[in-house]
Amino acid sequence: MKPTDKKNGGALPGKYLTVVLAGETYGIAASKVREIIPLPPITSVPQMPDHVRGVCNLRGHVIPIIDLRLKFRLPAEVAERTCIVVVHVALPGNTLALGLIVDGVEEVANVTAPDIAPTPGFGVNVDTSYLLGMAQIKGRVTALLDLDRFIVADTLQTLLGLR
Repeated sequence: MKPTDKKNGGALPGKYLTVVLAGETYGIAASKVREIIPLPPITSVPQMPDHVRGVCNLRGHVIPIIDLRLKFRLPAEVAERTCIVVVHVALPGNTLALGLIVDGVEEVANVTAPDIAPTPGFGVNVDTSYLLGMAQIKGRVTALLDLDRFIVADTLQTLLGLR
């Protein structure tokens, strides 16, 4: 089930894994997360966008690896806490497993309806379609990512060539 609700700006109350990208916290619906793994060796694939780092072998399955930091045009340095969050995103009639490189994982937070607000408008030239909404988690505003829309929006055609 996709965690969306128009009243709350798109995000449903529930559990969200909070991850860190360049010092900022983002939330991913826990229902999308399959596991968290240390950074494995990644095999580059020619002619991919910079944020598609390549593929890795996850217990006999080859999965695409996307660096969320590069996707969001953030600094991308490997540090002690850098890891991969393996998620499943919805495709028409199917799902795709892929790994997301993040600077670190914080916690699984329970987000309630009063904690969620719609994504504010930033102007006509700023695309916020990849956000479900904004949530207050431990006194901080956290952007909740819509992985299905975010991945399908501009990466799907590239990734489907990997299968």
